[in-house]
Amino acid sequence: MDKVLIREMKNEDWEEVQTIYKQGIDSGTATFMKNVPEFEYWDKAKLKIGRLVAEYKGRIVGWVTLSATSAREDYAGVNEVSIYVHEDYKSLGIGKKLLQKVIEVSEANNIWTLQSVILANNFSSRKLHESCGFRLVGYRERIAKDKNDEWQDSILMERRSEVVH
Repeated sequence: MDKVLIREMKNEDWEEVQTIYKQGIDSGTATFMKNVPEFEYWDKAKLKIGRLVAEYKGRIVGWVTLSATSAREDYAGVNEVSIYVHEDYKSLGIGKKLLQKVIEVSEANNIWTLQSVILANNFSSRKLHESCGFRLVGYRERIAKDKNDEWQDSILMERRSEVVH
C-alpha cells in the first residue's frame, strides 16, 4: 500500500466518504449514528482543518476528520478524531497513515489534545489509536444505543501532543 496518497478532502469526495461512513454505521462497531447525515450537517460538525482522505488508485479508501469538543475558547486545542476505512481496505495500514497525518496537521495548528470516543467492542480501532500514542482515559457504560437500539459502552482515548504546549 505504498501508493496510498493522504490528501485534503474536497467536497466532491463526499459521495465516496459517505459510502465508507455507511459501512461504519452498518458494522455496528464504529459509531452510534443510525444514518449517514446530509453533507450540510456533517460539514458544520467538522473542522475545516484535518479533513483528510486516503486515496488508492483513484479511489477514496478512508477518511479522518477533527471536530471541536467545546465551543469554549479555552478548549480550542482539544479536538475529537473520527476515522473510517473502507471495509475492503482494512488491516493494510491505511488507518495508521490517516491518523499519523491528522496528528501532524493538528500539531501544526496548535492542537494539544486529540481524543476519540470508541465503541468498547471496536478492538481494531483501540489498537490503531494505541499504535499512534493514544491512551485509555475513560470508560462509559451504556452511554448510547446503537443502530439496533441496543445499549453500548464506549471508551475515551486521548493523545497529548509532545510539541504543542
